[in-house]
Amino acid sequence: MKSLSLKLTSPPSFALSDAETAAFRRAAETVCRAGGGRLDDPDTAAAARGGWEELPGRFRSAVRDFRRDSGDCGVMLFRGLPVDEALLPPTPTVDGSVRREATVPGAALLMTAAGGLGDPAAYAPEKSGALVQDVVPVPGREDFEGNAGSTLLSFHIENAFHVHRPDFVMLLCLRADHDGTAGLRTGSIRQALPTLSERTREVLARPEFSTQPPPSFGSADGTTPPRPVLYGDPEDPDLRVDFSATTALTLEARQALVELEAAVNATSHTVRLTPGDLAIVDNRVTTHGRTAFRPRYDGGDRWLLRTFAVADLRRSRSHRPGDGYVLSH
Repeated sequence: MKSLSLKLTSPPSFALSDAETAAFRRAAETVCRAGGGRLDDPDTAAAARGGWEELPGRFRSAVRDFRRDSGDCGVMLFRGLPVDEALLPPTPTVDGSVRREATVPGAALLMTAAGGLGDPAAYAPEKSGALVQDVVPVPGREDFEGNAGSTLLSFHIENAFHVHRPDFVMLLCLRADHDGTAGLRTGSIRQALPTLSERTREVLARPEFSTQPPPSFGSADGTTPPRPVLYGDPEDPDLRVDFSATTALTLEARQALVELEAAVNATSHTVRLTPGDLAIVDNRVTTHGRTAFRPRYDGGDRWLLRTFAVADLRRSRSHRPGDGYVLSH
């Protein structure tokens, strides 16, 4: 691999003012009153689209710019969303837990913030197709390579195996881990690409890689056709890889995958999320993962909410019964 000589740009971070935080709260409260408070009701999604227009102009401008061009890092961070940790219930410990109720210090915020990125999306085989999902440690799943674990989570494009994977992943922190060691890791192909050899780029653009569904999809069919890891514009490619689930089908492809993983690690960034922090990851160009941490299962463990957004919902119409937001397969 080439030596790393470029200066890495850090993910941009925006701190909301008190007035901007209050505007977020008012918009989320409106969403909570729609659809009978049911998060997955179409009326709630419609209210979230409307609520987006009530969010602070500085936030909306930054998100719109990010949707058009997510920059070298492919991730941005907002701090100061209205999350009052004292009002939260204990951190869930049940495997596959999700949010079904629209609440201000959590799910309604996330749905409203997603309005500027496109439309929400979920997958029926994963976490029962809920639009907002818990990311929490689960007892007995410490070594699980997924969001229920607490060991190191490898870099991955979310649902890299899927032809209609999400364009954006949004993570809202409700509660940080006790020891302050859990970090969101991100690694962008835009920063890793200049460190790769020309030959490696060529190999990664060949259909010699197969990616299996993540464990969170349970018994979903794991058969996927060979596809390239890099695709699109060779100078600014999209990325399709999950380093724990992508298999190289030739020797040269295996060598290229090793080089890519090393490059992503070498150019990665880590940020510790605290309550009220919202991270938006461009899932087209940026992988994400997590550092290891030690849960206590005492009700105060790390708790993130996750939702997906797609820029072009129409593209997945054949996968969405009734033109809803949940992909059936």
